[in-house]
Amino acid sequence: MINVPELFSSYVFNDGEMRKRLSEEDYLSFKKTVSAGLPLDKELASAVADAMKNWAIEKGATHFTHWFQPMTGITAEKHDSFISPVSDGKVIMNFSGKELIKGEGDASSFPNGGLRSTFEARGYTVWDPTSFAFVKDGALCIPTAFCAYSGQVLDKKTPLLRSSKVISQQAKRLLAALGKHTDSVTVTVGPEQEYFLIDKDMYLKRKDLIFTGRTLFGANPPKGQEMDDHYYGNIRPRVLAFMEDLDKELWKFGILAKTRHNEVAPAQHELAPIYTVINVAADQNQLTMEMMKKIAEQHNLICLLNEKPFAGVNGSGKHDNWSLSTSDGENLLNPGKNPQDNLPFLLILTAVIAGVDRHQDLLRLSVASAGNDHRLGASEAPPAIVSMYLGDELMAVMEAISTDTQYVRAKSKKMNMADGLIPEFKKDTTDRNRTSPFAFTGNKFEFRMPGSEFNISCPNVMINTAVAEALDEFATALENSEDKEKTAKELIKNTYNAHKRIIFNGNGYSEEWKEEAKKRGLLNIDNTPEALLRYPDKKNVELLGKYGIFTEEEIHARMEILLENYCKTLNIEARTMIEMTNKEILPSCMEYMRMLSDEISKKASICIPALTETDLLKKISVLVDKAYDTVKILELATDRVGANKNAHTASVNYRTAIFPTMNELRKYCDELEKIVGKKYWPFPTYSDLLFSV
Repeated sequence: MINVPELFSSYVFNDGEMRKRLSEEDYLSFKKTVSAGLPLDKELASAVADAMKNWAIEKGATHFTHWFQPMTGITAEKHDSFISPVSDGKVIMNFSGKELIKGEGDASSFPNGGLRSTFEARGYTVWDPTSFAFVKDGALCIPTAFCAYSGQVLDKKTPLLRSSKVISQQAKRLLAALGKHTDSVTVTVGPEQEYFLIDKDMYLKRKDLIFTGRTLFGANPPKGQEMDDHYYGNIRPRVLAFMEDLDKELWKFGILAKTRHNEVAPAQHELAPIYTVINVAADQNQLTMEMMKKIAEQHNLICLLNEKPFAGVNGSGKHDNWSLSTSDGENLLNPGKNPQDNLPFLLILTAVIAGVDRHQDLLRLSVASAGNDHRLGASEAPPAIVSMYLGDELMAVMEAISTDTQYVRAKSKKMNMADGLIPEFKKDTTDRNRTSPFAFTGNKFEFRMPGSEFNISCPNVMINTAVAEALDEFATALENSEDKEKTAKELIKNTYNAHKRIIFNGNGYSEEWKEEAKKRGLLNIDNTPEALLRYPDKKNVELLGKYGIFTEEEIHARMEILLENYCKTLNIEARTMIEMTNKEILPSCMEYMRMLSDEISKKASICIPALTETDLLKKISVLVDKAYDTVKILELATDRVGANKNAHTASVNYRTAIFPTMNELRKYCDELEKIVGKKYWPFPTYSDLLFSV
């Protein structure tokens, strides 16, 4: 029996540890310095570093590392030991304030989009004191930002911190103009994490899973998710053991892992944390994904975080629950009992509507990837069209404001399920819409488009900045107004009427919605190259530059990095398909054909017709020929497109030439899998992978 309160955050150098290990003067000075966003002086930094080192050594640490988030999509760390030599050939354990604050890495060896040449190596990691350090694998991990020698941004944390500061500033201005003062406004996020668990032994028999994280071949099993019996179903013992160990590990790191359950698809599951401050949430989600993979292997399992590891069943997303809170804990997206009279809430809600409508492209490109292209628009994830769901109650409030009519609150109803045998409960005044990409869910917005592998920083940078722009406009109007209430109501009405096209409460999966969205002028960007090539559009450069998130050069660099990643992903997938087809699938099919031919010959020798064998042989022969012809086309196309060093052109060619050919090859090979005998098929099937844990 574990003591959860005692275990929780035990491997984190949190506020309690700081208070305990620093002098009162140093502790208060540190808190004040961080709160004000000021640099630490040398003496204070050294005091914090020494306390941090002593705590880490007690936890078994021998090394320290600046833990950062480059544009690779995963975290990076370089370990240095605490040892420092002394005169008698001995060592002492030492850690300075300078080492705490700044580290150095090779900036040219990480994705940089042309910002750094190979010979320009120096880069800096800089401590983020708002995110707690922790001990992992015998090392003190210090969350940091990462930049080039010239100061250009090379990571995902820096723009997140910048956007958080910007939205805090603009929200504070808005509230102050309404006579409501707060020290800060914080973005809070709770990222729900979906994932698949499969048997490790089977995983190791599939090159596609090893090299790409998803299955490139695979016929649908006789049973998939159509019976709806996996969602919230009984958790199998092996999976539950993994979940229990994962919870314990995450709690040690202060991660508020709250909910665990089976998801819709076989072998699919979800973990949901309680929301926390946005940059901490981003750090913790990266750590969560790392721990998922690590703990899974301890149970001879593999955790798959690809957005669409299996065709024909639900993919995995990461639902980003986004909200704003004041320094005293008030949720600014809580409508209250009378939302129609809650001006701060209505102004912020309207700012979100305006931001999402104006910058649909930025939200869409923030979730663009080769993996997510397979998921978005399928009937288990939001469509590629960005829209917002408000629900009936808020929609009625906003419509009443926009038409200058009286809002009439819908009466809440009580639900009586069994004529008094179970307690009555109050029915909500609005439903949830799981087909909406950006849905209001009571006191927050749930952005459902990010893929399960995503670092949540980029989507939140775009949301923060888009909303900050609208808040800035509102605050300026209110500051220059004598009648604040009248101006606020006009802003809400006019802004809502200008941007209400983005609101859709219906079925986002329907074909009718695609037509309706087109009539409304909403974007329908269904692939990654098209999305990413919008990054340097004039309005995006102006927005991100105005608020100091990115320079124009950094925007172009990020686009290049992401386009290159898309090209490399499809290149690896195509080459993996080629290798699996040539070395595994075709030889296995030929062996099966040889067996059939032998049977036909044996029966012919004793004058018995071999109708079944002959029919099977013909079918397989036709499919093998088609697969062989297609794999040759894919080889030539991959060589040709892969030789193009221009990421813009190459990404479009991968999408238009390589991607369809891969789908064509898969079609023939999946048909072969349905016919060829199981003992001849070279790797585990979907039936094996999805139903073995």
